[in-house]
Amino acid sequence: MTGKPVAAQRLRDLARLRSVRDRIDREYARPLDVAALARGVHMSAGHLSREFRSAFGESPYSYLMTRRIERAMALLRRGGLSVTDVCFTVGCSSLGTFSTRFTELVGVPPSVYRDRAARATEGMPPCVAKRVTRPVRNREAPAAAPDLA
Repeated sequence: MTGKPVAAQRLRDLARLRSVRDRIDREYARPLDVAALARGVHMSAGHLSREFRSAFGESPYSYLMTRRIERAMALLRRGGLSVTDVCFTVGCSSLGTFSTRFTELVGVPPSVYRDRAARATEGMPPCVAKRVTRPVRNREAPAAAPDLA
């Protein structure tokens, strides 16, 4: 087997993985699970999880939760919603899981974040506030470029 068919298959796999990531970005507030995401790109759940982690550095579930927490942060900064309302608005079904994951990613519980963030981003354009407050998983880990070949 030559390198060209392998490279072409790798590019097709990456395109499928990008479509999964795009679906998560679009539908983060809907009930999503790895099995459903995998069916959508004709992969097994295990294969999707391994390939997604290899390409993007985290599992599909972790990526989904990061998107949900990112959106929750924006809603909490804006104000007007309770933490419980934000939890369900971003697609989480358990307040406990939401609060635990939020605290892991952001460093403080959602209620504390809401109080602090409202003051910290006051007067800041929303596009700048989103960038400076975006949750980053594993800040200590060195950034690695995905293997595209």
